[in-house]
Amino acid sequence: MAFLIDSDILIYSLKGEKQVATNFLRHETEAKYISVISYGELLYGAHNSQKIEKNLAVVYKLRNLFRIINVDQAVIEIFAKLKAQNRKVGQIVDDMDLMIAATALCNNLTLVTNNEKHFKGISGLLVTNWQSSR
Repeated sequence: MAFLIDSDILIYSLKGEKQVATNFLRHETEAKYISVISYGELLYGAHNSQKIEKNLAVVYKLRNLFRIINVDQAVIEIFAKLKAQNRKVGQIVDDMDLMIAATALCNNLTLVTNNEKHFKGISGLLVTNWQSSR
C-alpha cells in the first residue's frame, strides 16, 4: 500500500503526536508521498508564522523526505469530475481538498488525514486516519 500524507498529519508528526509517530513507524517500509497542494499549505503556514525562517527550514526538510506529486492534466481531469459530481448532489468540498483527493485517486494512493469529514463521500477514495487510535 502507498500513502498520500495530508498536511494535517505532517503537522501532527512535527508536533510529536504519538499516535501519528506510531503509524509512521508501522508503515515505514511503504511508499509515502505528499501533494504539491499540501506542500503549498505548509509553505503558507511557515510564511504566516512568527518564526518564518525556522518553519521554512522544516518544510524544506519535509520536501526532501517525501516525493511531491504535482498537479497534472490527469489530476485536473479527476478534480473536475469530482467537483461536478459533488455539486450535483449538493456536497461542496473545498477545491484544495478536492485536488488532494484527485491526486490520491489518480495515483492509486490511500489518503492519510485527520480531516476525514472533508473527504467523506468522494467515490473510490481510500482514507485512513493516523491521528486516530482506531
